[in-house]
This record gives sequence, C-alpha cells and structure tokens, in this order.
Amino acid sequence: MQNRPVRSVLYMPASNERALAKAEILPADALILDLEDAIAVSQKDNARALLKAKLAKKPYGQKLVIIRVNSRCSDWYDDDLSMAVAAKADVILVPKINNALDVSDILHDINALNASKKIQLWVMIETPMALINLYEIAALGPVSRLGGLVLGTNDLAKEMNIPLPRAEQPDRIGFLTYFSNCVLAARAYGLVVLDGVFNDFNNAAGLEFEAQQAKHLGFDGKTLIHPKQIDKVNDVFAASAEELAMAQKIIDAFALPENADLGAITIDGKMVERLHADMAKAMLGKAKFYA
Repeated sequence: MQNRPVRSVLYMPASNERALAKAEILPADALILDLEDAIAVSQKDNARALLKAKLAKKPYGQKLVIIRVNSRCSDWYDDDLSMAVAAKADVILVPKINNALDVSDILHDINALNASKKIQLWVMIETPMALINLYEIAALGPVSRLGGLVLGTNDLAKEMNIPLPRAEQPDRIGFLTYFSNCVLAARAYGLVVLDGVFNDFNNAAGLEFEAQQAKHLGFDGKTLIHPKQIDKVNDVFAASAEELAMAQKIIDAFALPENADLGAITIDGKMVERLHADMAKAMLGKAKFYA
C-alpha cells in the first residue's frame, strides 16, 4: 500500500447518493466512504444498503476504496463490517480504538468473516488512550493486515483540550508531538499515516499551510472533507517535475556499470547515496499513479 499515493483522502457520506456518484470523477487518490460520523442514527441501515449497491458496480476505478465502519461497541458494527468485507473494500477503517487489544479483536472479527487477504485494516487515532498505546498498536502491522493510522484531529482536539487552528494561529502547536509520534510509529512498523482534516474548506491558504506542514512532518497524505480541497493537497504532496527528473537521474547514474559497486556517487556536485536511489524509485513509482 505504501507504494501507491494517498495524497488526498476524501471523506464521503455513504448516505448521499449524489456525492457517491460525484466521487467517481474526483481526482482524489482515495475515498473514505463513511458509515460513522457523517450518518445520522436513523440513516445507518439505509446508508449501508446504498453503499453496498454502489460498490457492487465497482465504480471507483484506481481510487483506493476505504469504508469507515461504526465503532466495535456500536449497534451497527457487525453489519457494517460484514458488508465491507463482502464488498471487498481495499481498506476497512475503524474508529474509536484505544489499545492493541481493541485492534486485535477487530482483526479477529475480520478474519472470522474469511476476508480476502488483500483487505487492510486502518484505525483512527483519535483518543488519548490510542496515543498512549500508539507503539503497541502499530507493532501489529508487520504481523497482521493492519496497514494504516488515520489522525482524527477533531476528536483529539476535543479530548485533549487543544484549540482548533485559527487564521491568526494556524501552526497546530498543540498537536505536533502527537503528529510526530504517529509518523514515527508508522515508519517503524511500515504503516501508512494520514493527517487529519482541515475544517475551513473555503480557506485555501490555511489548507495549504496544513498540507505543507503534514508533508514536512512525514505524513503520506491528508484527509479531506470537501472536493475543493483535493487539487491543492495533491499539488502539495506530489513530487515536482524537477524532483522527478532528479530521481530519474539518480537511478540512471547508479545503473551505470562503473557505479554498480559504489555506495555513494557525486551528481551535480552533491553526494548521493544508494539509499537515495531507493527513495527515487519509490517517488517515481507513486508518480505513475497520478501522471
């Protein structure tokens, strides 16, 4: 999963038939088709049925299809999970987890449904207990289908008493320690990690600030709440033409016979190590998805 881009990951309410149809042509790398927060209690069953019918048509092409189910302690979890497995979603996203035992229980539930091995589990990091137990949760990745962490910044802001970003204070300073720990845990255990949403979808400058910050912190991408946010986030997280050209130059240089046994070479007056060639290959691999 880390070999494909997840720059822009758009939440879409599963109860909105027009939104689900519009998502077919949106340039998001991934869709979170939401059965949880975006759906009123009275609409939970209808939303599940609508999403099941939609996904039966395989409408989203190359986009990563993520279904966010309701939490394991809810009345809708069992039916949500069964539908998501039957629909062969790429990813099942589960909210409100607190520790590794929660995740292990969910993994057991998915396996008990004879889910395809291709289906990954991602979990929301949106509670203080999840932050405390972050490394034990992430450590399940290499030995299970756990493949990603998704920051729930709105819930964390509430639980941690952290003010949400404002125009006069956009830096998200209260979150930075938690962000870095999530990225560190994800990198240590080979998981995807996504930044939370930016609520002010008419504020392009604020969105760009958060996306740039997320990129420099090491996130793979950012979750979004509105289609108008997609292009900006894609631009921020995508490699530039210059970066892609240099990546190819590095790969070509290490492919030369005279450099075959060298761990480091000089390109344009700068030292380049073989690890940079690996990074270049990963960059070009992701670029193929959005070229």
